[in-house]
Parts: sequence; C-alpha cells; structure tokens
Amino acid sequence: MVTIDEARNYLRIDNQDDDGLIQKILDTSIRLCTDVSRCSSKEEFFKSGLSNTAVLYALGYLYEHREEADHHELVLTLRSLLFPLREGVF
Repeated sequence: MVTIDEARNYLRIDNQDDDGLIQKILDTSIRLCTDVSRCSSKEEFFKSGLSNTAVLYALGYLYEHREEADHHELVLTLRSLLFPLREGVF
C-alpha cells in the first residue's frame, strides 16, 4: 500500500502543505488501478509489486495534470502496466 510519505517522496514534495490534495489523488489512483486490474479487493491488488508502480504513476499523472488530464490515455497506460494482474471477466 502506498503511504502519503511515499507519495510525497515520489512527487518530490518536501512540505506537508498539499497532503490533503495528495491523499485525495492517492485514493483516486488506488481506486482507478484496482478497477483497471479488475482485482476484487485492495489487499489482493497490493500483493503484487506492480501495484505500487501503477498507483504512483497514476498519482504523478493526476497531480501534474490536474487541469488537463487525459483520462483515456492514463487508463490505457495503466492497462499496459497492470496487464499481468488483470483478471479475466466473462
């Protein structure tokens, strides 16, 4: 599971002024990544090392592109990153 300290470090932010915003974006990133991976729970999702990478990528993308994020592009990238974790749906 990605912590707020790991998120701040990944974003290269030294102060805690944006912690509220970062936490909201982190929660969104986790939800987005679990949805893309089709994992049934966060616990299952975070069993893989790929999960933190994907969450941090989504966090960075959403933080840096707050005003003009291309969510379609983001989801396509996350699908590529999370392909090994994706559960089939029939």
